[in-house]
Amino acid sequence: MDLTEMKVSCSYNSALQIRVIPGHFATNHSHINYYLDLNTTKVRQKEAFAVARTMANEYVANTVIDTIICMDGMEIIGAYLAEELTAAGIMSMNAHQSIYIITPEINRSGQLIFRDNTKPMVKDRHILLLLDSATTGITIAKSLECIEYYGGSIQGISAIFSAVSTIHGHTVNSIFRTNDLYNYETYPQNDCPLCKRGIKLDAIINSHGYSELSDTKS
Repeated sequence: MDLTEMKVSCSYNSALQIRVIPGHFATNHSHINYYLDLNTTKVRQKEAFAVARTMANEYVANTVIDTIICMDGMEIIGAYLAEELTAAGIMSMNAHQSIYIITPEINRSGQLIFRDNTKPMVKDRHILLLLDSATTGITIAKSLECIEYYGGSIQGISAIFSAVSTIHGHTVNSIFRTNDLYNYETYPQNDCPLCKRGIKLDAIINSHGYSELSDTKS
């Protein structure tokens, strides 16, 4: 696998950049032609703070947020985002006037669940859903179903990168979109034109990173 990478800057904030590697990659739900390395963005303090500050701009007017539900290892950004929203005067209906930052558990069946001690942080709460990226929207759809099941009310969805603009009537706010990447494509696993052309997979990817497929080397 040729790990030739490039950096892509946010169109309205040049201080925000993500590392991008072109190739042929498999996610849990699709094949894509770019790997977006968001790990540094999520865990390095300076970048995580910049992402949170940028995301907060979407919610500074007339939004109530009680809980931020973090997917894909977004807890650090979630904590900074809670601080930014609080500083901006965002209301919380929680008795302690502080925003919860939680992550659902994934059980053996792949379902998202909340344990009894965290259920009260979702039920009847105003929820902001936070993800690192969305390619097909399947993870967002599952998250929305989970939040609805536990009695939460979605107030917003934010991601660092998203290839979808709306899911189930909810706008997906993102810092980077497909038009920031030249010719970005996502394909169904069973109908991938790269596979049909005999182009082997470079790596399997998820929110933790990538695993190179060594047997694809020639």
